[in-house]
Amino acid sequence: MYGKCGSIEEARHIFDRMVDRDVVTWTTMIGRYFEDGRRDEGLHLFKDLIKSGTRPNEFTFAGVLNACSDVTAEQLGRQVHGYITRVGSTPSSFAASALVHMYSKCGSMVNAERVFKGMLQPDLVSWTSLIAGYAQNGKPNEALHYFELLLNSGKVYPDHITFVGVLSACAHAGLVDKGLQYFYSIKDKHGLTYTTDHYACIIDLLARCGRFEEAKRIISGMPIKPDKFLWASLLGGCRIHKNVELAEKAAEALFEIEPENPATYVTMANIYATAGKWAEVAKIRMIMDDRGVVKKPGKSWIEVKRKTHVFLVGDKSHPKSKQIHEFLGELSRRMKEEGFVPDTNSVLHDVEEEQKEQNLSYHSEKLAIAYGVISTAAGTPIKVFKNLRTCVDCHTAIKFISKIVDRKIVVRDSARFHCFENGSCSCRDYW
Repeated sequence: MYGKCGSIEEARHIFDRMVDRDVVTWTTMIGRYFEDGRRDEGLHLFKDLIKSGTRPNEFTFAGVLNACSDVTAEQLGRQVHGYITRVGSTPSSFAASALVHMYSKCGSMVNAERVFKGMLQPDLVSWTSLIAGYAQNGKPNEALHYFELLLNSGKVYPDHITFVGVLSACAHAGLVDKGLQYFYSIKDKHGLTYTTDHYACIIDLLARCGRFEEAKRIISGMPIKPDKFLWASLLGGCRIHKNVELAEKAAEALFEIEPENPATYVTMANIYATAGKWAEVAKIRMIMDDRGVVKKPGKSWIEVKRKTHVFLVGDKSHPKSKQIHEFLGELSRRMKEEGFVPDTNSVLHDVEEEQKEQNLSYHSEKLAIAYGVISTAAGTPIKVFKNLRTCVDCHTAIKFISKIVDRKIVVRDSARFHCFENGSCSCRDYW
């Protein structure tokens, strides 16, 4: 009762005073923490549950695994999976679905597919998680393969969320005609109603390919009002194809919807900078100052030996900061020998070229990758997560780094997973 009414502290007070707690009590308290956004406390309590000797049930497992998905805590998710296996429990459909979802969100598609194939009757959540996971991991063919299997199963039918994953797969791979075919089938073949997410996906697909006239036609014919995700998709396409005029229209709509979002201002500033419109860049900065809008700092994190290490741009607070910066300096020298040229186009124009390169050298994902390389054995894959979209310079640099250090480097940014191996990326430079 206290938990459902939002009184978490009172619920915990009662919980702590109980002498005998059954699995329902533990699961309820853990679940309330997760629903209140207090994941660390929920995960800590789950560990206490394991130590108590009380056996979790399927609801407990599903709740914890979904929390692991939200914070991309793959190691803990693996431990939960291992515990399920050790105690001889066969996950129910929703616990297994949570496992598929967790592995997909963490970029471990081999494990996601293994769990999926072990399910007797995969539910729609499992199908959708697998499809979306492959789409985000730069494997559109696999995503569409499983979507076709879903359609042919005759037991499960796609819903609007499934189509978001399908359209995202097409967008990330540039499969315009295929994506349009799936888009029109949502209503014509499957009898579903278009959502704002469907429109945002198809605009993303068209804008990435520079097919702006088709994008504008779809927007003008929408029976619902375009949302911020649609305009952001259009703005992203304009950035790729340097369409300043249409970018201004998209940005104008975004400024009206969410004037406090720094991403729009930063993207427009970069578009203007690339076009050499420095007066407009200065104007954008002035507007940000006047409105009190602050650019969200880039943050990257990596898990090494079950400990999460977080880095900000130019970070020197890490205990191994000196070794990290020295290693990056050596990497920079070797990258230039291999032909790498820093992309300084979108860095402040009033900064010297050498300083621009230095600023780019210490972006958070580079620091996290460097720490991963110097802290793990040769050949160990590196997996880094970032809260923002990775920049073009870092994307190019990481391709070089993957070849130089001979490592598989996975970077999950705000848009998707990038898998770098031997000098190339799974996104094929299309993201």
